[in-house]
Amino acid sequence: MAVERTLRKLVIGDSIGRYGARGLFSIVVRVPTWPARSEREDSGMTNVRRLLISATAALLLAAGTGCADEGAAGDPEPSAESSSTATSSPDATESATSPTESAAAQGERLVRDYYAVRDELRQDSDVPLSELKTVATSGELTAQTKFIEAEREQGQHQEGEIALAELEIESVNLDNSDPKAGKVPTVLVNVCWDVRDADVLDRSGQSVISPDRPDAGWTQYTVANYRWKKDPEHGWRVATSRDLEKAPCDLS
Repeated sequence: MAVERTLRKLVIGDSIGRYGARGLFSIVVRVPTWPARSEREDSGMTNVRRLLISATAALLLAAGTGCADEGAAGDPEPSAESSSTATSSPDATESATSPTESAAAQGERLVRDYYAVRDELRQDSDVPLSELKTVATSGELTAQTKFIEAEREQGQHQEGEIALAELEIESVNLDNSDPKAGKVPTVLVNVCWDVRDADVLDRSGQSVISPDRPDAGWTQYTVANYRWKKDPEHGWRVATSRDLEKAPCDLS
């Protein structure tokens, strides 16, 4: 049941964020057993489908969030006890001098890479899902893997790309006191996504997105580094994501 609750939270927080609750619900009604967010029956896949269906029909839009050395799904969710510095970062630069500034720049870079990898995986089913490990870990890796697997099984694919209209670094926490308990360096990154140029098509080439889908919304990503001691620069991965209840950014 704990796994189900995690999947319910994370898959919704991502998939809705890209295409809207109504948009995803339209996928459910067009496909007989469409996964969208119960006790396990025949397989883990059935379980994920049920979670997606029940949760998607109830929520609003929010942006689609193992070994610590390899960024696998077994990493614990990072602790969010304390955050040191909040900064706004319009663009990642190479001029960061302090550890906090460097972490903020790497957090922004990683989130941009995360969106690019997700776009590629949803556009082309030949791209291996193992690519997710380069940008995601912990619950986010598990949720995204299951979500994209289910989408591919239904013969659906994304057309166009999701734009990042705004990106803000909310906080940086470099506490690495207990990685096994999730106390690792983290960067909280708020993203306002723009899905006006993105669509999801079925096997016949028809859109499965509702015309009522919102064009934009906010999602917060927790970017964590479970390899801080070995790789403080490139060990960052998206570990979790959640919806932010705030007005969408101005897309004009």
